[in-house]
Amino acid sequence: MEAEVAEAVAAAVAAGVEPFPSVEKCDASGREAHAVAADLEGTLLRSRSAFPYYALVAFECGGVPRLAFLLLLAPLAAAARPAAWRVFSACARRRAVVTSAPRVMAEPFVLGCLGADAVAGTELATWRGRFTGMVDGRRGVLVGRRKAQAVAEMFDGGEMPDVGLGDRRSDYPFMSLCKEAYIVPRSPATTEEEAVPMDKLPRRVIFHDGRLAHRPTPLAALLTVLWFPVGFALACVRIAAGALLPMPLVYYAFWALGVRVVVRGAPPRAAERATGRRGVLFACSHRTLLDPIFLSAALGRPVAAVTYSLSRLSEFLSPIRTVRLTRDRARDAAMIGELLGEGDLAICPEGTTCREPFLLRFSALFAELTDDVVPVAMEARMGMFHGTTARGWKGMDPFYFFMNPSPAYVVTFLGKLPPEHTCGGGGRSSHEVANYIQRLIAATLSYECTSLTRKDKYRALAGNDGVVDSATGKIPPPETGKKEKGC
Repeated sequence: MEAEVAEAVAAAVAAGVEPFPSVEKCDASGREAHAVAADLEGTLLRSRSAFPYYALVAFECGGVPRLAFLLLLAPLAAAARPAAWRVFSACARRRAVVTSAPRVMAEPFVLGCLGADAVAGTELATWRGRFTGMVDGRRGVLVGRRKAQAVAEMFDGGEMPDVGLGDRRSDYPFMSLCKEAYIVPRSPATTEEEAVPMDKLPRRVIFHDGRLAHRPTPLAALLTVLWFPVGFALACVRIAAGALLPMPLVYYAFWALGVRVVVRGAPPRAAERATGRRGVLFACSHRTLLDPIFLSAALGRPVAAVTYSLSRLSEFLSPIRTVRLTRDRARDAAMIGELLGEGDLAICPEGTTCREPFLLRFSALFAELTDDVVPVAMEARMGMFHGTTARGWKGMDPFYFFMNPSPAYVVTFLGKLPPEHTCGGGGRSSHEVANYIQRLIAATLSYECTSLTRKDKYRALAGNDGVVDSATGKIPPPETGKKEKGC
């Protein structure tokens, strides 16, 4: 039977006729008991080009030199397509994906975000436990008949998939094994196809790492390579201005150097020791380690900040006082209380940064220590580089943020917390107060609240709890033998 199908497909191709109907003609209803096998690039993903994925790996592993080298070799959108996703997601019995890309690159996204059950891709050779970047010679690049062999192996020689999805001739061999097969036509060059919304995927992307904030197409990668030395020099100037100038002037210096600082709401006045009034605690959402600095720039005065992890370099360059928390609840509570007695204080209850429009769970400790709480919604805008990292050297975070051509921070003061929503005045529990502030900031930013924590982030991205080595500024290497799925 399979041989007959293959012959029919070959005859149709020879005659210049498309052997498979368009995916638009596939009825996706009632397929809960069906299995599907689908190609990745151009079928489930909108773009056929694999360059952005290799460019991202090249930049993260080797920096600008390796990215430039990849660009020299380049002459020799990464979201699911609605039509293909409609069929792929409907087949619930088993979902298999085949790709010519290295399996190690595609597998986390395909399993974690697309909800696939199995992934077959090009296998890379290893040497002493590390990938060499060379293709494993025993299997070669997964194209053509090798894809058909991979599909047969994933279904263990048993009943073949009910539906096959592909977008090019090299997919025909594995599509011919399926009971039904549909081609996903290329979108016209003049048409911008909309992606499937993230909330329609089995698992939304909340945690991800990497320095590049844009999709590194060949043109974007070239611009990144050309901008990098200019951006680094500009970042040094911006950091020097923030570190050396008096805080009332930092706001204007940032604007003059192309860093936009937008202030919304009415910030409170500074606490005066002569009056005996304790300082205000600013509870901020956490986007980068620069949150307290931009808060101080918006206020026009330095505000001390407490932090769980900070590299020695960032601590040295900081224009404000930073105090390390110990993760000992009693000691940290005493320390925060002492700092509030000296003046205003900034704290980020999330404990770590999140890039996507989500807020992680707020720690409740701060709510037990004072009723003078001002929620602050922080929003960082970066167009080229992310100013955060989970696996890299955190000492470079401020440099990468300021290397963006026109970075921006929006600081929104939400007013002092009403007495009825505090622990002392309103009799609320500290967890109720923390959750209320989380919801308030989320509503202001149009973000979504989650119960995810700092440990969830670092275990998903790095396989550890995210404790920074104070001497090196780096996070310890992932634990071997453990594998965690991202969120």
